Amino acid sequence: MASAISHAVAASAITAAFYRPNAPKRIWAVGIACSVLPDLDVIGFRFGISYGDFWGHRGFTHSFLFAAVLAAVLAFVILQTQSEISQVSLFTYLFLSTTSHGLLDAMTNGGLGVAFFSPFDNRRYFLPWRPIRVSPIGVSRFFGARGLAVLKSELFWIWVPSILIVMIISISRKWQVAKPESSR
Repeated sequence: MASAISHAVAASAITAAFYRPNAPKRIWAVGIACSVLPDLDVIGFRFGISYGDFWGHRGFTHSFLFAAVLAAVLAFVILQTQSEISQVSLFTYLFLSTTSHGLLDAMTNGGLGVAFFSPFDNRRYFLPWRPIRVSPIGVSRFFGARGLAVLKSELFWIWVPSILIVMIISISRKWQVAKPESSR
């Protein structure tokens, strides 16, 4: 898996694409939380659930269906209290934030792959390009030389592209705002 920190960084780039100043900040926090949520499946190890099982790590909680159901439920709940963002935009934002987790995990060099199509197909998949070093499971294993190597890998393959995406979106928005004024 990519580290929880890097999942949140990637979701922040997705947030930039959907950001609306008048929308409550909690919406963006929910999207970032959605990017980390699929890794709650690691608690299954304490209950005897094997890595490759349906509920195992990188199983159902990393699937497209899980992301869609989570996004739909959260969008419904959030839209009961606010209307600053459209239903389709909110669903898409939450879906992409959640889905980004599995996509990043499928780009790592370890583990069993990701069950993207669970529960219909529980096979695990990797993307053809896997440049990200896999993060150890468990906080205590993360601190040390291996965790530092993972962070260096994630800095290059996740953080830098995420920062570039945010910068491009910000520049594009400023350019769009400035463009109508210059045409007057």
